[in-house]
Amino acid sequence: MAALPLNDDYPVRRAPVVAYALIAANVLLYLASPQAATAVWYPPEAVERFCAIQDYFMRWGAVPAELTGTTGLAAPIVAECGQIEGKAVWFSLLSSMFVHGGAAHLLGNMVYLFVFGPVVEDRIGRLRFLALYLVTGLAAALGQTLSDLGGEVPMVGASGAISGVLGAYLVVQFRSRVTTLVFVVIPMRLPGWALVGSYFVLQYLLYVTGSDAPGEDSGVAYAAHVYGFIAGVVLGLVVYRLRWRSGTRLSDIY
Repeated sequence: MAALPLNDDYPVRRAPVVAYALIAANVLLYLASPQAATAVWYPPEAVERFCAIQDYFMRWGAVPAELTGTTGLAAPIVAECGQIEGKAVWFSLLSSMFVHGGAAHLLGNMVYLFVFGPVVEDRIGRLRFLALYLVTGLAAALGQTLSDLGGEVPMVGASGAISGVLGAYLVVQFRSRVTTLVFVVIPMRLPGWALVGSYFVLQYLLYVTGSDAPGEDSGVAYAAHVYGFIAGVVLGLVVYRLRWRSGTRLSDIY
């Protein structure tokens, strides 16, 4: 991203327990994964470590070809590291949200969750925020699967769910201003709607231009970002529709 958010000026009224718990879970699981230097219980030798990492991604990442029954695991990795057995394929839609490919991947996702997650949680309530995070993450993974039915590269990362949080933010708290580092060096205060709106436009353009099409090795699942964001907008609208109909402040409901 050319813009790095630092702070939203919306004053949350209570500790964002769920958002912080999700951040903690992602960080701790990364530190326990074989690609982290902190996971000293994995073999240090290069080949064994490589296979441990690939096994980790294949076991806990969501592979479109497995979900659609198109094929098995990627042949080159299976040949070098052995067959993955006993994988809960459909559970990987959930587990993939907590797997990250590296420290930079983790940090980028957690910064967005840290800035926008507390605002959305405060606006819609803790349980609804958790449900929105998980449901939009699932929608993102399924959307990516539909865009690449035979894909054998595992989908990993929280960006689909975080895109859902951004979509909900656009509905529930677009009036805020966000302190942002533009081009990661220039500090500016931007309207929240402009920041998350430009995020969606960029992800959509990268998606429709084929940056994550089969055969392209961008390393980024732009389709997941698009589908996750749209799911977040829809769920945000549903929550507010319930609010209008009931006259209840959903932010006071746990």
